[in-house]
Amino acid sequence: MLEELVTAGVALACTGTVYLMAAARVVKQYERGVVLRLGRLASEVREPGFTMIVPVIDRMRKVNMQIVTMPVPAQEGITRDNVTVRVDAVVYFKVVDAADAVIRVEDYRFAVSQMAQTSLRSIIGKSELDDLLSNREKLNQGLELMMDSPAIGWGVTVDRVEIKDVSLPETMKRSMARQAEATRDRRARVINADAELQASRKLAEAAAAMSDQPAALQLRLLQTVVAVAAEKNSTLVLPFPVELLRFLERSGLQAQAQTAAAEAEAERDGVQRPAPTAPRASRTAVEHGAEAALPPELADLPPVEDLP
Repeated sequence: MLEELVTAGVALACTGTVYLMAAARVVKQYERGVVLRLGRLASEVREPGFTMIVPVIDRMRKVNMQIVTMPVPAQEGITRDNVTVRVDAVVYFKVVDAADAVIRVEDYRFAVSQMAQTSLRSIIGKSELDDLLSNREKLNQGLELMMDSPAIGWGVTVDRVEIKDVSLPETMKRSMARQAEATRDRRARVINADAELQASRKLAEAAAAMSDQPAALQLRLLQTVVAVAAEKNSTLVLPFPVELLRFLERSGLQAQAQTAAAEAEAERDGVQRPAPTAPRASRTAVEHGAEAALPPELADLPPVEDLP
């Protein structure tokens, strides 16, 4: 009798252990457990931790609640301005309702992937090439709205969508490169022309200042010679502008004219001024005094006018 009781106790313990092992489940922190009892959804979703189900009757499916990063294969399409492009993207989504993700859609990952591909092709056809290249933020928001609306019914929410790369044909790349080069060339020419205009204005102001002071041009020439000679060259080739020669010629003519005018004025002053007579009178007085004072032996000599 005792042996039967021991055997029954051991059998019961083994059965309980097997039942416990079959019924025990552990749900991780980032998971939720959806229990189907006889094919119907149980009233509650199992939270993280240790939980029990009824073996054979219950089936529990664990759903990952983490954010899923899903790359979207490259989609080829034609933009609104008739340019063939190839665009790929990446989708970030997560499950917010584990029961809907299990019940309402067969495979929510595959559904999100297909929806992302169709939305990407649709957004390519509605956009222009410049928008795909420079206005990606707006396109990302459009893709997110297109995907988030149907995904809500699946218990999934789209966190964000990013366009990764836009592949262009080689002919379009060369055309864009030529366009960018022409734009930069035009900008460089405009900047150079503006610089030349400013330099010409400054040179005109400098020329006006030098015309007031003729010596300034010579000083500037000497400064140029000093700057060139600082390189320690054995031979110095100095370009001599014709304008400088003409300037020096005009300066010389002006100096000659001023000298001639001064001489003519001096001559006119000499003609109009009367000659002094005092020396002649004194000379006559001296001559008479000399005749009075001559010795007797020289008094008989002829006058000076009669001498040969």
